[in-house]
Amino acid sequence: MAFWRRNTHIEKERHVKANARDYNDKFSYADNRIKTSKYNIFTFLPINLFEQFQRVANAYFLVLLILQVIPEISSLSWFTTIVPLVLVLVITAVKDATDDYFRHKSDQQVNNRQSQVLIRGSLQNEKWMNVRVGDIIRLENNQFVAADILLLCSSEPYGLCYIETAELDGETNLKVRQALTVTSDLKDITKLMDFDGEVICEPPNNKLDKFTGTLYWRDNKYPLDNEKMLLRGCVLRNTEWCFGMVIFAGLQTKLMQNCGRTTFKRTSIDKLMNTLVLWIFAFLICMGVILAIGNTIWVSWIGRNFQVFLPGEEFQSNAVFSGFLTFWSYIIILNTVVPISLYVSVEVLRLGHSYFINWDQKMFCRQTNTAAEARTTTLNEELGQVEFIFSDKTGTLTQNIMVFSKCSINGQTYGRIIDVNDFTFNQNNCSACVDFSFNPLCDKAFKFYDGSLIEAIKLEDLAVQEFFRLLALCHTVMPEEKSEGHLVYLAQSPDEGALVTAARNFGFVFRARTPETITLCEMGRAVTYQLLAILDFNNVRKRMSVIVRNPQGQIKLYCKGADTIIFDRLDPSSEEFAGEGLRTLALAYKDLDEDDFEVWMKKLLFASTVIENREDQLAVLYEEIEQGLKLLGATAIEDKLQEGVPETIACLNLADIKIWVLTGDKLETAMNIGYSCNMLRDDMNEVFVISEAIIAEYALVINGHSLVRYSTVLRYLAFSFVGIIIPSSVLLVFYFGSDACRFYFVVTTWLYCCLLTPAHALEPQLEHILLDLACLCKTVICCRVTPLQKAQVVELVKRHKRAVTLAIGDGANDVSMIKTAHIGVGISGQEGMQAVLASDYSFAQFRYLQRLLLVHGRWSYFRMCNFLCYFFYKNFAFTLVHFWYGFFCGFSAQTVYDQWFITLFNIVYTSLPVLAMGLFDQDVNDQNSLRYPSLYKPGQQNLLFNKRQFFLCTLQGMGTSFLLFFIPYGAFSVMVKEDGSHFSDQQTFAVTIATTLVIVVSVQIGLDKHYWTAVNHLFIWGSLTVYFAILFAMQSNGIFGIFPSNFPFVGTARNCLSEKSVWLVILLTTVVCVVPGLVVSFLRVDLFPTLTDKSRKKEGPQEQNLRRVRRTSSRRSAYAFSHQQGYGELITSGKNMKMSTVSSAGSPGRTPHSSTWIENMLKRKNEVSCTSDESGNRAKQTPKQQVRA
Repeated sequence: MAFWRRNTHIEKERHVKANARDYNDKFSYADNRIKTSKYNIFTFLPINLFEQFQRVANAYFLVLLILQVIPEISSLSWFTTIVPLVLVLVITAVKDATDDYFRHKSDQQVNNRQSQVLIRGSLQNEKWMNVRVGDIIRLENNQFVAADILLLCSSEPYGLCYIETAELDGETNLKVRQALTVTSDLKDITKLMDFDGEVICEPPNNKLDKFTGTLYWRDNKYPLDNEKMLLRGCVLRNTEWCFGMVIFAGLQTKLMQNCGRTTFKRTSIDKLMNTLVLWIFAFLICMGVILAIGNTIWVSWIGRNFQVFLPGEEFQSNAVFSGFLTFWSYIIILNTVVPISLYVSVEVLRLGHSYFINWDQKMFCRQTNTAAEARTTTLNEELGQVEFIFSDKTGTLTQNIMVFSKCSINGQTYGRIIDVNDFTFNQNNCSACVDFSFNPLCDKAFKFYDGSLIEAIKLEDLAVQEFFRLLALCHTVMPEEKSEGHLVYLAQSPDEGALVTAARNFGFVFRARTPETITLCEMGRAVTYQLLAILDFNNVRKRMSVIVRNPQGQIKLYCKGADTIIFDRLDPSSEEFAGEGLRTLALAYKDLDEDDFEVWMKKLLFASTVIENREDQLAVLYEEIEQGLKLLGATAIEDKLQEGVPETIACLNLADIKIWVLTGDKLETAMNIGYSCNMLRDDMNEVFVISEAIIAEYALVINGHSLVRYSTVLRYLAFSFVGIIIPSSVLLVFYFGSDACRFYFVVTTWLYCCLLTPAHALEPQLEHILLDLACLCKTVICCRVTPLQKAQVVELVKRHKRAVTLAIGDGANDVSMIKTAHIGVGISGQEGMQAVLASDYSFAQFRYLQRLLLVHGRWSYFRMCNFLCYFFYKNFAFTLVHFWYGFFCGFSAQTVYDQWFITLFNIVYTSLPVLAMGLFDQDVNDQNSLRYPSLYKPGQQNLLFNKRQFFLCTLQGMGTSFLLFFIPYGAFSVMVKEDGSHFSDQQTFAVTIATTLVIVVSVQIGLDKHYWTAVNHLFIWGSLTVYFAILFAMQSNGIFGIFPSNFPFVGTARNCLSEKSVWLVILLTTVVCVVPGLVVSFLRVDLFPTLTDKSRKKEGPQEQNLRRVRRTSSRRSAYAFSHQQGYGELITSGKNMKMSTVSSAGSPGRTPHSSTWIENMLKRKNEVSCTSDESGNRAKQTPKQQVRA
């Protein structure tokens, strides 16, 4: 019963007591063991067999096997079915077991990590899987957090610690956590052993940003929130050690709750084949019924006459019962229309395609020594049918490395420029990297490409010096000097680190800070500034300021923020930076009067102590003093993309693949990356931003009917070049509500914003409409989404669009969407291996996705489709000869061919040529596959193998079988041997048809091939040679003497194939069977050429220019502030003033707004229509009329 309760009990709240395993065991909480594998040693066989028999064909052959052991109805030996059935089951099981073994191996690697657990008064090393809820564990710097733990104390003052959450949300910037004051002093082992607090909190859930609980200790209650928790998957940074109490363990941790369930993925071709097998089975039953009726009629009218000299069993005299038995006999004989060897061959092909991916040196990353890996072998052809790609941003599209690229100071622009060919040159034609050797404290890794900026510094240009002084003072970075002159900056945002590092290299080195001072080294001279106030950033202000007093006693305010906040109109240089996809940040300053500052400071101190509306009052004061700023300049930070990302995205767009970016970053960062990747471009008609904010004075409230109109307008305008950006709040209302919603549309000169309040929820029909809107757009970016919401977006598209989806990511926060998508791709990057372990395919860089889809995916789909078409063709041609023969053998279920030919036809005689075609055939080479991305579209439209193609190839097979039977039958009825005797025996007829069949299907596969290799030649000619060798061997006198009952066709081949007339019949039948298909193929290529035909003739679509196009104008800000409130208050309080601490960054730029967007779009549409009509009318005029005009 305990096991039953553990699996069915719904936890409403969790009770966890520290250092009390016996108490916590009563609740049967999950241990810390994780499991991503599907099987164990006991469940493998039943579960794997269940999955394999979900294939209708496998179940079908199992039924046939049962029928074949009944002697009254079986005309074939049982081994003709059981051998291939067992073979395909074993091959598939071995493959699945191998895949799951590696999952077990990775699970064991994680479960066997070591952690220090406080047990019986001492710290003991325990494996992660042995950690239990309620245990107190010790973490050390750079260690992964073993479970979801409540932070109790740390080596830092006030119980602070710093963590990196890349595995959870993809962000590599550091975050601060702080323990409760009452537990922050529990730094002694004895005190921790005596700690017996009890935590009552929420049950396990997947909300990464929320935790609600209460600590009960010493008769007091202490509230707990997410800022007190360290979640599994985080890494402890810049903190020597910390202690925590385990709250959630194993599969109940928030990370694992977001990972989703491992599902059995099947391709669309697998599903189609299941349907086709049912069709074939119905067709087989129809043929069986026809032949059974024929047998009943034959026995009633003719068969009774044979009873005198061919007496049979008593039941055979009953015509109806004889027909019943004949039905099952023909079901067995005709079962080869769906041979079990088809599934064996499909598994072999998929395995070969997987090895081609693994062996592709063009997908091998030499920097990390990482090869591409197909971690599954069941989805290769699905790679050729992808319509939607869902991509993470951080670590997938970008390297998350910020580089100080350019700046504008006092109207002068400094720094490098990137032209359309990505060559780097300097504004002043001085392309050499700046030499910073004059500065002993410089960062050796920093590079800048404009020596004139150094010259301005050395000439003591006041504006340039003030610019870098601002960068060195206005931030929340913490310095750590590990040795003399060896500085390490600990920044919560990589932007902050890049800006402070730039100031450091240009001679303004940030050395140290205290709660009251900031110390710089300005051009080798130490200068200390008194820190008077930090005007912290948040998502509304989108800027931060510091007020300092310099050594001369002057009070200055330095401010940096989003350019859309600092200026009313952008400076041209800043517009240029934004046009290049760089993160622009405006810098300004203000001289403050001493008396005015003292008055303002008193107001600030008062506002800091009020209880109600404290934030609002502080915001008013900040706004008051930040007026009248003087513009100093602007910076441009480049978030370095991975190599080849814009080109890859452009190429995939040409293949009609829609790319959606799902990121945990905020709006501004997501937009900026969209522009950098060329996903958002200036040639797009509009960019819509769906946001959670409401701007009441510009808001237009519309109902669901209006939203439908909005969708209709978009369709009318045919906005194929539109980008749309969706934040997580909109995704939340997709899944957590049912009431009507309000939409707010706000319009500006360049950016259309669709704003949705989270207070209302989408109705189901509005969910469809919003999805339709997103699918109308060329680009979709979802920002600030949780891992589970990523999976929900993928599931939404899968459910409503029925398109093949691919998810790609590199962190644990991407595991859920990787498992949800049809195809999951993991990038072995900087965020661990969780995404790779959960993926179906993995490689080192995003750019390899282009080759995976357009080359390997397209080839796999093309080869698999051709293989299936040919396989069904040859098996219908092979099997339906029995159907025609039934009308001439009294419907007796006698086989045309020798039993050994039936057994070996699909296994030996025709298996290798079709495998060679399925492995090596290609319509165009890999260069042309990448050169013409539009060749990928037939796979998306499922054109190469569908129900229509299946019908055509089976029709061709039926026609071939008809000709194979009736041409030799007619010829043999009038033909005589060279000695004048007739061809009257069935064995000669059987050998003639069998030989003709093997030759016809070999010639046909030769005509169907697009690409000949030595292997193809070897397999085709080798198969024909093997056929004749086995034929003469099995029908020889020697083997008949050894096994007389098993090889009755003694001497038939020798006697039959020595006749010239037989070879003439074989030649005639072959020509008549092959020529019609050949004529149709030639006419189709000439009259209805496909994209492939055009490209093979070098008449394909024009090669697209995939190089990056430099953007020239766009007004947007991309200062990458962090998501949460800043830590300015923490810095000024002095709580974190230890060298191993860190702090924060800022917030996104303001979304501009306007109104009446629909009218503007319709007006613009009408203007375009008028212009086009006018130009059309002018085109219709005669030259004289145009001259007169």
